Amino acid sequence: MDAYTRHRYEAKRTRDFHTWEDVTDRISIPKDAKHGSIITVSEEFVDNLLSEVSAFQHREKLRNERLALPDSLKGAIPVEAEITVHGNRAKKISDNLFGIFFEDLNYAADGGLYAELIQNRDFEYSPEDGARQGWDSGYAWSVREGGHSSPVTIAVENPLHENNPHYAVLQANPGVTLQNDGFDGISLKKGDKYDFSLFARLPEGSKGGKMIVRLLDQDGREVAQSAVNVSSQEWKRQHTVLVANADVRAGVLSLEPKLTGAVHLDMVSLFPQNTFKGRKNGLRADLAQTIADLHPRFMRFPGGCLAHGDGVHNIYNWKETIGPLESRKPQRNLWGYHQTKGLGYFEFFQYCEDIHAEPVPVIAAGVCCQNSQGGGQQGIPMCDMDAFIQDILDLVEYANGDASTEWGRRRAEAGHPEPFRLKYIGIGNEDQITDAFEERFTMIYQALKTKHPEITVIGTAGPFNEGTDYEEGWTIVNQLGVPMVDEHYYQTPGWFLNNQHFYDSYDRKGAKVYLGEYAAHLPGRPNNLEVSLAEATYMTSLERNGDVVSMASYAPLLAKEGHTQWNPDLIYFDNQTVKPTVNYYVQQLYGQNAGDEYLPSTVKLSDSSEDIAKRFPVSVVKDSKTGDLILKMVNILPSATRAQVHLEGVTAAGSRAVKTVLSGALEDKNLEPQSSDCEVGQEFTCELPAYSFTVIRFKIKSVY
Repeated sequence: MDAYTRHRYEAKRTRDFHTWEDVTDRISIPKDAKHGSIITVSEEFVDNLLSEVSAFQHREKLRNERLALPDSLKGAIPVEAEITVHGNRAKKISDNLFGIFFEDLNYAADGGLYAELIQNRDFEYSPEDGARQGWDSGYAWSVREGGHSSPVTIAVENPLHENNPHYAVLQANPGVTLQNDGFDGISLKKGDKYDFSLFARLPEGSKGGKMIVRLLDQDGREVAQSAVNVSSQEWKRQHTVLVANADVRAGVLSLEPKLTGAVHLDMVSLFPQNTFKGRKNGLRADLAQTIADLHPRFMRFPGGCLAHGDGVHNIYNWKETIGPLESRKPQRNLWGYHQTKGLGYFEFFQYCEDIHAEPVPVIAAGVCCQNSQGGGQQGIPMCDMDAFIQDILDLVEYANGDASTEWGRRRAEAGHPEPFRLKYIGIGNEDQITDAFEERFTMIYQALKTKHPEITVIGTAGPFNEGTDYEEGWTIVNQLGVPMVDEHYYQTPGWFLNNQHFYDSYDRKGAKVYLGEYAAHLPGRPNNLEVSLAEATYMTSLERNGDVVSMASYAPLLAKEGHTQWNPDLIYFDNQTVKPTVNYYVQQLYGQNAGDEYLPSTVKLSDSSEDIAKRFPVSVVKDSKTGDLILKMVNILPSATRAQVHLEGVTAAGSRAVKTVLSGALEDKNLEPQSSDCEVGQEFTCELPAYSFTVIRFKIKSVY
């Protein structure tokens, strides 16, 4: 037993809990004597301990390995390769292997993918959001009068909607204007049309008139003007269209009331008409198209940590994200800002359909994030779990139900009478595997399995690729027969380089794997060719194991420059430009060159040492829809490699192929792949640049 004495814990022995014997001993240690306990252990125990320490040190050495070839092996280069493709040994792999994971992190939604240009349009920002100083209902708004600026007045009496309780009160003094700065300013394009709308109400004693709507550039010059009428003492939505007569980098919205008394304003909105596919309440066209160009086979949303929330009260509720915008319930984003919920479940489903990606919504497993402030993981009270489970069942009906059902009708009323054909639902995200989690996850899984056996439920195995949560998560999945499990890990390039066989030993008859979040990280978190080639290398193993790994998605997806909470990310952007990273191009090359059959290959190198071989991974897949064979080769060697390719059991349909190469120095960040035509046949030669990822795609006649 440990006893606290003399300001420290010591081992003691007692028979009656009144008298204590000291069971510590004193041994000779150079310089000083130390107090402590002597415990007798077996020699076998010591050997096992030393063996584990040695194994750990070896794993750490591999994990910290960089992609650059060790100096001791540079004499072995250049290397020549012989690649034999075995077309007659093809196996089926997932046709949904590579997709995307969207989380409202780094301003990915409001101020990002969601095309709304007005910040804090609902006047619902709150200091509880945890953002910067001055973050309240009046943030991004100011009243201008006579060259002076003052905060906007906020009221809550008789609001537009109970979920949207705050609104602005503007006194219609001569020359007064209400202005909004947008998200780092409002970006406008000359000749483009913008839909402006607001809800307005006249308080008692005020007389109606016009509201002059202006868009100003960064120097205060007017670039667009229109007006709306304000005449009702009830909340009424008003709308007009503005056309910008100049390009503007960081503009301002200005509202000038031409009426008597005061006016109440809420849900002040400015939307470009040029959204992705022209959708109302839609997505920023260039950013949405950049994501679509990845050719993702699925989209996980609305987030990971965001989904299970910072405390039970912050768990993401899908029902609060649908319906009229003014009725949606905004909330604090656990990443330290605000969610309007303008980008809600309907918009997520619509975007998935528009880009031909399977929707994969993630729902909390009845517990919040274990890192929640003020209490760690908390479970939804058991008395509320039936209602929580019913919400999940209602989600399936919303996505898939006939328009005659309650929730299918709501989808139809939103403009989509046909079902969204939901097939997957994720339950939980990186959760600590506790009794509270297991009990609630089991209830949810069994309810879905009973009511909707057609839905593939995706479980969770914690935030790492090892450890207690990983092991216990898999135990629960296997006990319940959950069909798929979500694994997450962010690792070093060395880990990805040295774990290309991670999934080789997974049970092919067990649950499938969704690698929902992964990325290679270096100190400083750069997006450079080194981390990108590490990811490209690992993705060859995901294709090889595509019979057990069903889906994989890099994370995070989006980041607005100046507003990041996490790096690295796949796509950076500001108000004017979209900036894909070199990691993006690796993901794009896999997405645009995905297959549904894997063809084994044999690679023989002129130097077959392990350090050389692991730096030359190869993957070959077939796209059965196009009849194309796709050869992917990663060369992480400091010199070009000449590769001789032999086709066995498969016949090339012609001599023309398209070769796409991404290459540079390992530290390079601004790289794009280059494509060209090349010659192929039953045997052909290609040269792979140093530090490169090469994709060769060509037609085949048959596999025999």
